[in-house]
This record gives sequence, structure tokens and C-alpha cells, in this order.
Amino acid sequence: MAESLLEVSGVEKHFGGVAALRGASLAVGTGEVHALIGENGAGKSTLARIVAGITPADAGNFRVGGAAATIASPIDAQRLGIGIIHQELDLFPNLSAGENMVIGNLRFQEGHWTGFRRMEAFCRPYLDQAGLTCGIREPAGRLSIGQRQLLAIARALSMNARLLLMDEPTSALFDDAVERLFGLIRGLRARGVSVVYVSHKMDEIFRISDRVTVLRDGQTVGTREAASTDAAELIRMMVGRELNLKGGSPEGARGGAVLEVEKLSTDRLRDVSFTLHRGEVLGIAGLVGAGRSELGAALFGLDAIRGGRMRLMGAEFVPRSPRDAMRRGIGLVPEDRRTEGLMMSMSVRENAAFATLDRMHRLGLLRPWRERLELEAVSRQVALQCASPDSGVSRLSGGNQQKVLLARWLLLHPEVLFLDDPTRGIDVGAKQDIYRMVEELSTGGKAVLLVSSELPELLRCCHRILVLREGRVRAIFDGGEATQEKIMAAATLAEAHA
Repeated sequence: MAESLLEVSGVEKHFGGVAALRGASLAVGTGEVHALIGENGAGKSTLARIVAGITPADAGNFRVGGAAATIASPIDAQRLGIGIIHQELDLFPNLSAGENMVIGNLRFQEGHWTGFRRMEAFCRPYLDQAGLTCGIREPAGRLSIGQRQLLAIARALSMNARLLLMDEPTSALFDDAVERLFGLIRGLRARGVSVVYVSHKMDEIFRISDRVTVLRDGQTVGTREAASTDAAELIRMMVGRELNLKGGSPEGARGGAVLEVEKLSTDRLRDVSFTLHRGEVLGIAGLVGAGRSELGAALFGLDAIRGGRMRLMGAEFVPRSPRDAMRRGIGLVPEDRRTEGLMMSMSVRENAAFATLDRMHRLGLLRPWRERLELEAVSRQVALQCASPDSGVSRLSGGNQQKVLLARWLLLHPEVLFLDDPTRGIDVGAKQDIYRMVEELSTGGKAVLLVSSELPELLRCCHRILVLREGRVRAIFDGGEATQEKIMAAATLAEAHA
């Protein structure tokens, strides 16, 4: 290992009666890219937040640059040269991109007046470095989730950190943006900046990291040189069991048409046409901003339809609202579970029951026992792990939060389920649970639209793959003929044919 920059040992953290970390340790060298992996709930994000000064540790020892350090706040961490990019982005949606970069930034010298010209001079080099072309006056809330992630990266770069913690930084990025990020990380490493890279994506871990530390149940299982280990060993360390990582695109006959879309147009889509069959998983691929999430918004009644026709189960379909779409048999798991899908202040039971409240009440009064009874069955189906249905959903790991959303739609029994990047920020074990659920839905005759930023995931799960670029369909591939190269060509090249 290179000269040590960060040494963490004996870290303990409890939330109520639950132990999130139990004597965890981590050592990161100067100029090293160090992967931190483990299943959801293993303690990765908690350890990262403790190092970044966001969450106080109950116990533990910290050394930065060889000297003992106290990290009691994010300002302490920033002064020590530690920055963090969160998986769930901590941006202010009503502030501009530039304001998000300079607020609380010790390197931006504020005067009595802070104009956009000064902000532009400070922010633009880092925005360019991250590959984000938006203006600094653009409200962060108007950016796509992928653009917001690039903004968070630019903000961290502007703080001149010598240790940068990245918690699932590529979870909403497509391949072109991922390559740009990897280039940034290599450049940081060359300048002696250390990166702690939290990820569930094994291909990324082996491409970018020097060493890998594995956490399980809040404890450090071990550290391995990336060049001298493999995915099978790391997964055994993470989960203590063998998993099938290869899979393969599903086979079998598909049924009749469930959803027919002809020349669908909205403010973000142009002449989108496709047919979705009973028992089919249709993948949706494309770069960030290509129209993947916008397609779900149109089907779910969130975006106004400007042109075209749709037929659902043979009948004309023009969703006037999400409630209307749900009544007709459409379900949507959104891209950002925390801001678009879940009520974080409510319980698991309450969140799961949102789509089926009509049958959960009697004489206008909700029946919690009925909610618990119905949730119990689907919890087993999605392998949901929580202490109680009445536990706060905010206390769950990201993977279990996603399973609560999936349980919501399983309770509704929709004919068409739109899954918008459902495995973003999910560990390998939870991914297997979701893959299994998608396969069970398909086998049971449901129709699934699956958006993913991971091409291997689409190739594994989908009967066909539709590629969007700039709001238009550029290609539709059968699962057997699709390759990553073909999909990327259709998503990026001007001359691509459906």
C-alpha cells in the first residue's frame, strides 16, 4: 500500500438498538482508489458518512495523514481535505447549480456581494471537468438525476479534497458519463488524491480500484488487492453464499399485445412507437436525457400527451392522471425512490399501501391490520427485510426501500409495470431478488418495461430492448441479437434505425 492517508479503526455506531457498525476498520493510501463494498445494510454508507463528519461515531479512532484526527462535523472533514458525494444527492433543488457549488464551500471567498460572474469564474472549470454543460443559473431541481449527480461531483472537486468519498457515483449515469467519471478518478489518482469508491458494480470495482475492503453486518471482513482477487471471492465475503451472476436473456413465447403505442409525442418525446406483449420484459436503453423516464411519465399520466395514440388491453388509453393510469392497470416505480416514490417520514406499511387505499378502508377509516396482512404476503415475494411493518421507511437500506416500492405495485396487481432503473444503488444480493421478481411477473403474464443504466442488466432480463435517443426510438433489438456495442451505437450515433 502507498503511504497511508486515512486510517480508521474500531468504529462503532448504533441507531437505537440496531448496530450499524461493529468495530469497522479501513485504511486508504495516498493516491489510491479504494473500493468499499458489501450488501445493503452492511454499513458502507454509514462508515462513509462518519469519515465525512456527517454522522457521529459512538466510538473509533481516526488518523489523517499520519496524525490523530477528530471529525465532528462536515466542516472538520472539509478542513482535513475530505469530501463526499452521496448516493442520495444532498443538493438544494430551488437553488441554482452555481449556488449549490459555493454554499458552505471554504474555497469560495464570499464578499458582501456574490454575483453570478464570480460564481461562474469559480465553478466553470469544475463543471467542465465533470462534463456538465448546464449554466450556473440553472436550478438544480430542473436537472435530470444524472445531471444532478455530475453537479455533486463538480462540487466535491471544487473543494480540493485530498480524500474523496464516492457513494454509488455512477448509479444514475450511462456509459458515456461513467467513462468520463473514470477519467476524472484516474486524473485525481495521478495528482495524489485518494478515492474511496462505494459501489455494487463489480465490473467498475475491478476497472477502477487498487484495493477492495468488504463489510458485512457492520464489520470489516477483509481487504484484497483488486488485481489478485475475483468477483466470486468478493461476493462470498459479502454475502456468505454463492449467487448466479451470469443469467441470460429470458426465453419463451410471448402473449398478445397489452400496450400498443403509436407515434406518441410529449414535450420530451417524438413519435415513439412500440408494442408490449403479455409476459414480455421490454428493456428501455438510452443516454441520460434520452427520454427513458419521460416515457414512464407519459404512460403514468404525469406528462401531457401532445400527439399519437395508445391502446391498453385493446381499448383506447389516454391517461389523464396517475390515479387514472393506476385504475387502468399501469404501475410506475420511479427513478428516484426517495424524492419521487416514498414518503420518508411514514412507515413501511403506509408506503406500501398508497396504491391500494381504496380497499384498505371501511366506512372511511383505514384498517392498519388489513394493510399488515396484505403486506406480509408480498414482503416474502420481494424478500423485504425490516424489523416491523410499522418501522419508518427511512431506517431501511436503499435496497429494502426499493423493495417497499415494488411491494406497493404487487399489491395493486397492474397489467403493465414500468420499472425506472430499479436496481440503482442496490447490492448484488438485492439485485438477484429483483431479477427473480421481474421473471416471476413475466412468467405470470404481466408486461414489464425495464429502464436500466446497466447494459448487462438489460441483456440479462429482457426479451427485447428499445433504444431511445433525443426522445425518439432509434432501434429495437430482440434479446438474442442485442449486444452492448449495438445498443451503444444506437444510443449515440446519428444514423441508427429502428
